[in-house]
Amino acid sequence: MEKNTIWAIALSTVVLVGFFAVQTIFFPVRKAQEQSQAAQQQVVQEQAASAADSGSAVSALGGIVSDGEAVAEQTFTIETDKVRAVFTNRGGDIISYELKEHLDRDTGRGVEMVNNVSEINRAFAVSFGGVDSPIVNDVFFAKIIDDRTIGFYREFTRKNADGTEGKFTFVKTYSFKDGDYMFKLDIAIDGGENFRGLDTNGAAYSLRTAPQIGPKYNAKDRYDIREFIAFDGDKKFTPKAKKARDWEWIASAGKYFEILVDPADSVPVSGSLKLVSPVKNGTSDNQAIFSRDGVSSGEVRDSYFIYIGPRSESELKKYISDSKNAWGISVSDNKHYNESLPTSGILNWIEIVLKFIMQMIYKVIPNWGVSIIILTLLLRLALFPFSKKSLEGTQKMQAYQPRIKELQERYKDNPQKLQQETMALYKQIGYNPMSGCLPLLIQFVILWSMYHLFNNYFEFRGASFIDGWISDLSSTDTVLTFGFDIPWLGNELHILPILYLISQLLYGVITQNGGTATGQNAAQMKMMMYAMPIIFFFLFYNAPSGLLLYWMVSNLFQIGQQLVINAMMKKAPVVLSKNPKSMTVSKKGGKKSK
Repeated sequence: MEKNTIWAIALSTVVLVGFFAVQTIFFPVRKAQEQSQAAQQQVVQEQAASAADSGSAVSALGGIVSDGEAVAEQTFTIETDKVRAVFTNRGGDIISYELKEHLDRDTGRGVEMVNNVSEINRAFAVSFGGVDSPIVNDVFFAKIIDDRTIGFYREFTRKNADGTEGKFTFVKTYSFKDGDYMFKLDIAIDGGENFRGLDTNGAAYSLRTAPQIGPKYNAKDRYDIREFIAFDGDKKFTPKAKKARDWEWIASAGKYFEILVDPADSVPVSGSLKLVSPVKNGTSDNQAIFSRDGVSSGEVRDSYFIYIGPRSESELKKYISDSKNAWGISVSDNKHYNESLPTSGILNWIEIVLKFIMQMIYKVIPNWGVSIIILTLLLRLALFPFSKKSLEGTQKMQAYQPRIKELQERYKDNPQKLQQETMALYKQIGYNPMSGCLPLLIQFVILWSMYHLFNNYFEFRGASFIDGWISDLSSTDTVLTFGFDIPWLGNELHILPILYLISQLLYGVITQNGGTATGQNAAQMKMMMYAMPIIFFFLFYNAPSGLLLYWMVSNLFQIGQQLVINAMMKKAPVVLSKNPKSMTVSKKGGKKSK
């Protein structure tokens, strides 16, 4: 049993260590690719900057020029109950997008969703041509249609292949509604004199998301993420840059917030897709850029529904029912924006159950920390029968230890025979050697689900348990910041990991099986008892405080259960079979007298 227990713990550790190894070892392999993308983006940006420095209003592709009429550069603000969006009429782009109901931990203001904005890269900027073209940097005319709608327009001239010039007006209109994190972007192309379409290598224009979504990305924080997600009408997937529209919508997402762009069904977005990922220093863009097919007609009307807000189930599921969102989107539209939520794969159902139980507890006691503690107690009570059965098996094996040693001595030169006789003895006394592993396996599965839940559940963001100590269950419980870094730990002092380590070591001491393991097994068990908690301490030092709170409280409950079980075992000691030493086991597993 000791070996099986060791294997269960060791395999669990390998999985956890492997999880972080993937982040710390394999991600650098992608670094060259990411840096290459950043370098490519820099070349495009330098081209645009060169054009801007020369005072030219000429697009880098297609010989497109604005009408030359001077327009003063201005900013405009649209504000709803949910967001505050700031626009510039240079390109008709968004330069700030604040979520009013969600505070940024660093600034104390609403979360800024549009980061890394510059003169050559702004949110929802348009490029004439493909995804590598520089953004349109001309100053547009602006028209405030109402307090929730603003439009930008500019006339451009393009040289045709025969040397003639064709004119067209390019229009961008943003429409907002109260009570919703989604807005609509309408792009219109109105062809004028000699307009023969807008097509450069198959692309009319390219549209981009924000350079980087907020809050500010910290690449050194392994619990922070930036990822791209797409939906093909049936399931979500990780998009790749390729020619063909294999997605219905595409999103750039972080741990708690996302930007999702859904072109209307009538918009042919089958051109190139470019994904610019952040490099390790966290300073480059995290941006999706995609092309709209070339235009040959004189009039084009494209619409994009754009969600910028929390990556939360409560918000994204509003688009399943047309009565719950301001845009009348329903399940019949097959949008499934909630598919952009993070999941834990095959264990997602456990996460859903745990989340539901906590939500029910929260309705009675509105404190997420208390909900975690009560949930932990319920889980420990549910696991009590398994723990009791495991310890009964341990006590039984301790009583039969002399017989096991006798078999080990008798068949020390015949491992196969020893294994056979040992398993026969287990069967004889009704002991399952895997019984000690089952509670560990169940606990590991729950722990993994809890880890994913606490690291992604939006409601935990900013949820306080104890003000001044555990002020945010989704983050660490930082109580002190040093002026230097400690290897593996960083420059912050966290109390919960230390309390977890103490509780885990104390639990290991109490659950030592007092002589059941001897020799090498005893040394292995002792190593596990001390080494594993220390390894986990370093692995989870910067873990969300909600997870560590669960783990620490679970250990305390386990200690209490262990003391109760120990008392029960003393009252009901194992009764050995009659004359166990005179009994041997036949090859077929039957019993015969000596």
